[in-house]
Amino acid sequence: MSETDENKAVRERVTIRTVAAHAGVSVAAVSKVLRNAYGVSEALRGRVETSIDTLNYRPSRTARGLRGSTFTIGLLLVDIRNPFLPEVIDGVNGVLAPSNYRAMIGVSEAKIQLETSLIESMIDYKMDGLILVAPRLPSEIISRFAEQIPIVAVGYHDPTAENFDTVNCDDQQGAALAVQAFIERGYRRISMLTLGSREGHRVSVVRQREIGYREAMETAGFAAEVDIHSVPVFSPDREDSIRAFLRRPDRPEAVFCWSDLDAVTLLNLAAEMEIRIPEDLTVIGYDNSPVAALSLINLSSIDQSGRALGVLAIETLLSRIDGRKQPLSLTNAPSFIARGSSLNGATPSNYR
Repeated sequence: MSETDENKAVRERVTIRTVAAHAGVSVAAVSKVLRNAYGVSEALRGRVETSIDTLNYRPSRTARGLRGSTFTIGLLLVDIRNPFLPEVIDGVNGVLAPSNYRAMIGVSEAKIQLETSLIESMIDYKMDGLILVAPRLPSEIISRFAEQIPIVAVGYHDPTAENFDTVNCDDQQGAALAVQAFIERGYRRISMLTLGSREGHRVSVVRQREIGYREAMETAGFAAEVDIHSVPVFSPDREDSIRAFLRRPDRPEAVFCWSDLDAVTLLNLAAEMEIRIPEDLTVIGYDNSPVAALSLINLSSIDQSGRALGVLAIETLLSRIDGRKQPLSLTNAPSFIARGSSLNGATPSNYR
């Protein structure tokens, strides 16, 4: 056997146990370094990484799967069209980059059967944990899956969840910020544009924002002015519904949109109908998506910091993978970003 062949054979025989013996540490210690686990000292990390480089060790994902760890995270997205989602993905990948974990993304639709099938596939592929972004599944179904694999649900307001963790923006507060911004600018007839009945479960961000809008209006003494207009889930009925809203003889002075998705559509249709923004109608969206900041859009929006939610979600999932059992229900605070679509005067100093 040539020296080259012999070296190749040696490399193929290198296992995590080989690395542990070479570094003079336990297999568990090597595993912690590979997972970038919390609490690993720099000295230990240096010894293990030196051995990994010296031995040219490349972890086998197949072997990991057989013993219950593949260092892969499943990231399930329900609606890839939402421009808010890349920020969440960026937050997740930012945490995973220095570790040996990698995220595998699955794209579903608002259909329980497809969503369930994708989760089952991720479990079959021996992924170490799942992040579900705005899942449509009932809590009891997610809970059953969580008995098989660690799960964190983002954009899912169920503080009673026990088998899985939740990470959310405070969507009720976000809606209240929008209402307060309108009121401070002198508006009273404030409507909300929301999503149709398919988003009816209380755990959804849509319903939480409706609750926040309604409570903020009532607190301000405008209970009689509460006006929630639901648009269908799919086009072209969605656009037709927004057009009908804009044609109303009692069209409001201000509109809070559940998402920048519909806020941008509303701005576009308003321009087609020669409705001036903000002179004839003021608008605030939700998500502070990149498109909202474009000068031609100039949309005021509620920022829920998708990247921060992604970071919080993956850190929470990794702690669950490391053995934490106590459920967590974590909330991120929103902020209001003022732009031209809601300005009718000077921007209040407490807004950024």
